Amino acid sequence: MSTKLKKKVFQLLVDNNPGVLSRISGLFSRRGYNIESITAGVTADPRFTRITIVASGDDVILDQIEKQVRKLVDVRDIHELLPDDSVYRELAMVKVRAEADKRQSILATANIFRGNIVDVSPDSLIIEITGSQSKVDAFLKLLEGYEILELARTGIAGLGRGTDKVIYLDE
Repeated sequence: MSTKLKKKVFQLLVDNNPGVLSRISGLFSRRGYNIESITAGVTADPRFTRITIVASGDDVILDQIEKQVRKLVDVRDIHELLPDDSVYRELAMVKVRAEADKRQSILATANIFRGNIVDVSPDSLIIEITGSQSKVDAFLKLLEGYEILELARTGIAGLGRGTDKVIYLDE
């Protein structure tokens, strides 16, 4: 009997203290939990950092992840960002070999996905694309006919829609 793996997007609000990201990733490592992606950045209030973690596992593991992370000292809030109630975005930068004869078709593909050319050299282009993971994946699939020299993806950053789950921390 196989257990179906799921993915969950967790959003954490944590104190902006040295080592907080290390402690969170260490918890995942010690327990053998898988992190699909992790992004972190300071919030509008520099005392706090927002971390978005995409984790995979069965229901029991995903519930345990939430409970264990919630217990960490610097964690102020953790909740799941549900797909229908949230906006997810990912940034990817793709360096593609682009000789003169292929440059126009690469540019046309980037334009279809509203990609931005952020660097041009005689033999390559760097394209920046932002969107859902599926949009980034679809763009990369269309580039399979070209030589991708380097690729950097940020992982998902997300926010819940509306004001229902906004956390206000006073201190």
